[in-house]
Amino acid sequence: MDERNTTRIDIGVCTYRRASLDEALLSLAVLSVPENVDLRIIVADNDKVPSARERVEALRATIPHEIAYVHCPASNISIARNACLEAATGDFLAFIDDDEDASEDWISELLATALATKADAVLGPVRSVYSSTAPDWMRHGDFHSTLPVWVGGEIRTGYTCNVLLRLGSPHVAGRRFNLALGRTGGEDTEFFSEMHGAGGTIAYAENAYVYEPVTENRADLVWLAKRRFRFGQTHGRLLLEKSTGARRLQQIGLAGAKAAFCYAAALACIVIPVTRYRYGLRGVMHSGVVSGLLGIREIRQYGTAEAA
Repeated sequence: MDERNTTRIDIGVCTYRRASLDEALLSLAVLSVPENVDLRIIVADNDKVPSARERVEALRATIPHEIAYVHCPASNISIARNACLEAATGDFLAFIDDDEDASEDWISELLATALATKADAVLGPVRSVYSSTAPDWMRHGDFHSTLPVWVGGEIRTGYTCNVLLRLGSPHVAGRRFNLALGRTGGEDTEFFSEMHGAGGTIAYAENAYVYEPVTENRADLVWLAKRRFRFGQTHGRLLLEKSTGARRLQQIGLAGAKAAFCYAAALACIVIPVTRYRYGLRGVMHSGVVSGLLGIREIRQYGTAEAA
């Protein structure tokens, strides 16, 4: 904090050829900002050409916060996330995706939790917004929303679609996203897992909502299955880095058994769509864990037309 006891928060928005960037930035324009808090927005354009520059310039007059535009070409999401970390000058750095809209109290809720818990990172919930054309089972089961996973009463990893990082923390300062995972995804899981493993703490602000419309191409079982499989691959790769020999074989067997159980449960619940797909997708995730433990390369997620 500076001499005026002002808390400075940067908000990183990584973007790649998305028109929804306008909506995301406009939602930041109407945030409820706590007293003695200054906000600055960092837009990291990950396209080979600076395609988002004109869009950002057109919105400057509408948005009451300073906007820093950074062109970081390569279609590699880790490069864009690292560009936000390097451009950040505040006490905290928040991340929100370019296809999400922040709730009015989003940053206030994240900051309040960070100050109350002294955590190194604070996650918030991502609530999916389905169109009327999405399958009934998908809307009723809410398969796209993002929430933290609790293990033994704590959060051991995180995500970048709704998070606040304490930049002065020794567990955050100098830490960067893995460039090798910038096209497959999983860079955020690794970032937070390693941060936690080094002694960092992760808290949860349950009312710090952001909203993510589920586009037509994502309201699809195949898209969900690919995403769950990649989640599993990332988890399996992280396990692989910490295990060898008999321990690795044991983990492969356990993940395989979990996958088999989930597929069997999905078959048993074949007449109950939400339960069937929930078990089936969980089985796909555990299959991804087996893949990761076997060292199979993770499927590519970023820098493609589908991802855009």
